Amino acid sequence: MHNDDITLSLTDEAATLQLGAKLATALFPGLVVWLRGDLGAGKTTLSRGLLRGLGFDGKVKSPTYTLVESYVISGLYLYHFDFYRFVDPDEWDAAGFRDYFNRESVCLIEWPEKAQDLLPVPDLEIRLAVEGAGRKATLTAHTEQGKACLKQLPL
Repeated sequence: MHNDDITLSLTDEAATLQLGAKLATALFPGLVVWLRGDLGAGKTTLSRGLLRGLGFDGKVKSPTYTLVESYVISGLYLYHFDFYRFVDPDEWDAAGFRDYFNRESVCLIEWPEKAQDLLPVPDLEIRLAVEGAGRKATLTAHTEQGKACLKQLPL
C-alpha cells in the first residue's frame, strides 16, 4: 500500500461500472493499467464501464481466449489484455504485443501476474476484491503518469 492509494467500496455491479466510467474521463495516451483480482472480482465489469465511459456501445467481452481486444474510441487506442490463459512467453513476441505499449495507446491488463516479467511497470494498478455483496477497489499509482491520472479522477 502506498500513502496516496485510493480505496473505494463498490456496493454493486452498477458502482463498478460507474468507477470504470469515471476512470475513462481520467485516461490519457501512454498509460498502462493493471487490473488485479480473483475470478469474479469485477475486472471485466470495470473494463466494460471504462469502455462505455469512452463512448463504446458495442459488446465488451473479456479477451480470455484472444488475449487482446483492440478499440479505437474518440481517437484513443485502447488495448484490453487478459492474460489468464497466457502460458507461452514466446507468444508475446510472436503476437507483437510489445508494440501495443507506446505513447499513443492505453493498455488495460487483466491478470498481469501471468505475464509480469514481460510487461512494463504499470502506471496505475487497480485491485478488486469481493467485499460482501459488493467489491472493494484499491487504486495505486506507480508512476508520475499514474499519479496524474488519479488526480484527474472525479471521485
